[in-house]
Amino acid sequence: MNAEQVKTLLEAVAGGSVSPGEAIQRLRRMPFEQLPFATIDHHRSIRCGHPEVIFCPGKTAAQVVEIARRLAGEGNRVLATRASAEQIAALRAAFPAATVNEPGRAVLIGDAPAAGADGPRVAVVCAGTADLPVAEEAAMVLAATGTPHVRISDVGVAGLHRLLGHVEVLQSCCAAVVIAGMEGALPSVVGGLVACPVFAVPTSIGYGASFNGLAALLAMLNSCASNVTVVNIDNGFGAACSASLVYQQVKRFAGMAK
Repeated sequence: MNAEQVKTLLEAVAGGSVSPGEAIQRLRRMPFEQLPFATIDHHRSIRCGHPEVIFCPGKTAAQVVEIARRLAGEGNRVLATRASAEQIAALRAAFPAATVNEPGRAVLIGDAPAAGADGPRVAVVCAGTADLPVAEEAAMVLAATGTPHVRISDVGVAGLHRLLGHVEVLQSCCAAVVIAGMEGALPSVVGGLVACPVFAVPTSIGYGASFNGLAALLAMLNSCASNVTVVNIDNGFGAACSASLVYQQVKRFAGMAK
């Protein structure tokens, strides 16, 4: 349940179309619901600005589907991340209208909110085509939260001129998710071009001395660009969540300014 749904319910109680007892029944699962294998947080959207997301590794396909059913509730959106082929197949069978992003290993149940055509966007920038699965995960999170975003792919520092053609777009964004493996230099370059937060995502892409993304992680942590914040290796989800909250705050304060 999100803040808008709670407001609608309270208005219905005030208007007499829903009884207080009925409202209590709808609210009784808040803030969480206990299952034998999971404790589902129905209150997270109200507290944190985005609903609980299903992290699929370590769960059976049946558990993922049951958690999704409980979260979906009264037409709520549900995002499942890092889903295996078996889990994706089970979610597809249970929710035929779900949006599946196989490269990003993500499934969105319910319609994504319409993203505004005007105003600020979040840039999702990746250094190489090999980094696209992480970018796809980030893009699914942004879509699930109704965050307008623009994709800029394969613009790593090995061919820096490719990035320079996108500077105007980057400078119009309110946040950037920048994804790179190898030596992880791209977020520093982007950070030096924009006046917005840059959420850097090191990926596990690279040759032996990259140590499955550790080299990129350490390079990003030592970025000389002051607006770069780093998430964990391959964590497109975390970077996109943070960027979506920046967008929500920008939109909120823009509305207050009016």
